[in-house]
Amino acid sequence: MTLQQLIYAVTIADKGSMNEAAKALFLSQPSLSGTIKELERETGITLFNRSNRGISVTPDGSEFLGYARQVLSQYQLLEERYLDKGPYKKKFGISTQHYSFAVKAFVELVKQVGMNEYEFAIHETKTFEVIENVRDFRSELGILYMDDFNRKVMEKILVENNLTFHGLFDCRAYVFLWQGHPLADRDLISHGGSAGLPLPVL
Repeated sequence: MTLQQLIYAVTIADKGSMNEAAKALFLSQPSLSGTIKELERETGITLFNRSNRGISVTPDGSEFLGYARQVLSQYQLLEERYLDKGPYKKKFGISTQHYSFAVKAFVELVKQVGMNEYEFAIHETKTFEVIENVRDFRSELGILYMDDFNRKVMEKILVENNLTFHGLFDCRAYVFLWQGHPLADRDLISHGGSAGLPLPVL
């Protein structure tokens, strides 16, 4: 197993296409495909499912790629610290659903810590991508919303991805509606689902 093989595998996963990964790596597709098959032979696992519709990462491949990303991240830190002429910077990334409080807290963190020692990144994205980013070491921290309605599903997904959830604070959910909306004259509405919890209207 070589570092180059890990780079190839991660690039394929990120591009979602063997052809696009080959273009990004300036390789022929047969050469890239052969390298990945050799890596699969060495490791004894199948990293990607191949079909006429393209490729998808297997469960074994997802676990392998998580470790591969960690190795590549550490290698990059070594390069930046000992080979690059520029100043070495630690990396700190956050993935979050679209929450204004998270963005404000991130901005305050950057202000307090400064940009001299750290390279900061924030990714606003969907729930499962937040989980994937933390699992695959793209982000050090993920911010999600959990309530009685989604708790069982969320806890199951977190356990499957070897992640833990720590509550930041408790809050209520509100619905903001245009004043001409048919539900705007109500004080409470239900968001549906099995819980059917009432939500205040603002």
